[in-house]
Amino acid sequence: MSLNICILGRKSNGLNILNISRKVQCRALSAAVAAPQPKQRNSQNVVLVDGVRTPFLTSGTSYSKLMPHELARHSLLSLLQKNRLDKELIDYIVYGSVIQEVKTSNIAREAALAAGFSNKTPAHTVTMACISSNAAITTGMGLIATNTYDVIVAGGVEFMSDVPIRHSRKMRGLMLKANKAKTLGQRLALLSTFRPGFLAPELPAVAEFSSGETMGHSADRLASAFNVSRGEQDEYALRSHTLAKEAQEKGYFTDLVPFKVQGVDQVVDKDNGIRVSTPESLAKLRPAFVKPYGTVTAANASFLTDGASACLIMTEEKAKQLGLKPKAYLRDFLYVSQDPVDQLLLGPAYGIPKLLKKAGLTLKDIDSWEIHEAFAGQIVANLKALDSDWFCKTYLGLSEKLGSPDLSKWNNWGGSLSIGHPFAATGVRLCMHTANRLVREDGKLGVVAACAAGGQGVAMLIERYPGATAD
Repeated sequence: MSLNICILGRKSNGLNILNISRKVQCRALSAAVAAPQPKQRNSQNVVLVDGVRTPFLTSGTSYSKLMPHELARHSLLSLLQKNRLDKELIDYIVYGSVIQEVKTSNIAREAALAAGFSNKTPAHTVTMACISSNAAITTGMGLIATNTYDVIVAGGVEFMSDVPIRHSRKMRGLMLKANKAKTLGQRLALLSTFRPGFLAPELPAVAEFSSGETMGHSADRLASAFNVSRGEQDEYALRSHTLAKEAQEKGYFTDLVPFKVQGVDQVVDKDNGIRVSTPESLAKLRPAFVKPYGTVTAANASFLTDGASACLIMTEEKAKQLGLKPKAYLRDFLYVSQDPVDQLLLGPAYGIPKLLKKAGLTLKDIDSWEIHEAFAGQIVANLKALDSDWFCKTYLGLSEKLGSPDLSKWNNWGGSLSIGHPFAATGVRLCMHTANRLVREDGKLGVVAACAAGGQGVAMLIERYPGATAD
């Protein structure tokens, strides 16, 4: 590399002091450029060694008296115990969380300390709505790729049984002013401004700040835009629950670690939201959001869930040094963003084509699809978008439609509709189900994709590790 600062001046036949000065400056800059460079980007393979999760439970059930960091603590400890790994070997911890408990805002750090990790182990929390643990994983991949650390724990936790409920802004303002008031007169003056309406609480909502629309309303509009019928949505929801039930009964959920909740006699050892119904029963349910003509119901939408997850990622070389057998290679990933009003839930339709193009792959090269099921209508709409010439040409800039993935390879163990969706914990489950399905189904490559609030999404490419097992 050469720096051409010295040729910016006017040309001259003779040397002068300015030219000499410039040449000296150029030599100095060239010497600086030739100085030793920082370590180059790590070209080693990043591997997913293993991952665990608590059972995913509907909010308000067996976990209801816990705090979120306790679920995260359990996933951290279970991950280390399953892999017989010492805490001191962990270089860094990254955790996702969406609806945060204000007392433990950096829940990665609090969970790590509660789990007995050294106070010298750094930890931070990320938030990216439903893809927060994906963000945790890819953050870890970045730390490894830059040679910053070798061994990372990434995960996520969500606790919908106890969410922060705030006073109204007017009430908060009044209370803050009262806290600063020094005299009785000042306090009485503030009290005179109080109105009963100040007591109305601010309840958290799964709604977009930018549009004010709930995700359920957006899902209903998306289904309508892609002509997804109520019958199609119910059929897909039934498929999800049926496949999840089959996988559960066959013992395929080997990432799940039982949890003994203090004060609860029975050990929590399975997801409690899986319910196989009938088409007739599903058809009787009323619309949950757009009434009376909407098509999204309680049965074809994911439910509020408590749960935590954690996974272990590192360089392949480090895994060999530690005698660990990885599940998969983490080959590639990307994030996408689009219109949060009309395309809020189309993350997979945007991310999948870009990921395949980046990796030089086609739909036929993928052996396992694990796609987050926020709503049945959202899933069917994304499938129709990928199989639409108009959508792919207009919004993705493709010359033709990408096509429809092989549904015999799609979410074969159920998904978020049935297993549950703790917002920040789902990404690890998707990756672990992909890795374990590749083993059980004798596949090589798997794709993970998900939508998220804000009109964002993620797509990841995972490759089965030679000799990997599904335990």
